[in-house]
Amino acid sequence: MYENVVLGIAHEAVLTVLLVSAPILGAALLTGLIISILQATTQIQEMTLVFVPKIVIVLLVVIIFGPWMLNILTTFTYNLFAAIPQMLAL
Repeated sequence: MYENVVLGIAHEAVLTVLLVSAPILGAALLTGLIISILQATTQIQEMTLVFVPKIVIVLLVVIIFGPWMLNILTTFTYNLFAAIPQMLAL
């Protein structure tokens, strides 16, 4: 019985982490891909060229999607705390 509760919490936690990290990782991936294509076409082989645009894009994504990410995290935490009495009854 307790295994189902723990696996359910772990499942919800993994889904929450995936939802929260997806916009940041997607933006960083897309930015890196675009800059890599730009470097390949212009034959500029500077390794540090990728970092500044990636940092700026990730910062913008965090600013834009920050309230949504915070809402997802607070909803998960609220639901987790609200389920504590039900878990103790088992």
